[in-house]
Amino acid sequence: MQAKKIKALIAKPGLDGHDRGAIAVSQALRDAGMEVLYTGIRQTPQHIVETAIQEDVDVLGLSCLSGAHMSLFKEVTSLLKKNKVKGLLIFAGGIIPDDDIPKIKKMGIKQVFPPGSPLSEIVSFIQKSAQKK
Repeated sequence: MQAKKIKALIAKPGLDGHDRGAIAVSQALRDAGMEVLYTGIRQTPQHIVETAIQEDVDVLGLSCLSGAHMSLFKEVTSLLKKNKVKGLLIFAGGIIPDDDIPKIKKMGIKQVFPPGSPLSEIVSFIQKSAQKK
């Protein structure tokens, strides 16, 4: 029996207009055999959560370079809880100060990948984490 294909949503919340990293991550996940949806830039937390629910994704990757990560990530995770979304693996990337990482993880985001993180590390994290589910 073939394992279920991992379905990932990569999203850019807020007004951040830079998506080179999000596109690179999307391509790496696709190349690793995952089904990948990319929302594009300047998405609201509400739209991201609605898309995650409608598409029944296994993984949600959030990318933020604007400095608004704390409020945007909190809103996304709060909306997921409000909508009773369980079992979703969430990771983040972008310009995120080290001091914010423990706070982000308390929100339910499992891992934070700063700029320059090897794509293979992100793929491996998702594959290993998805196997545990």
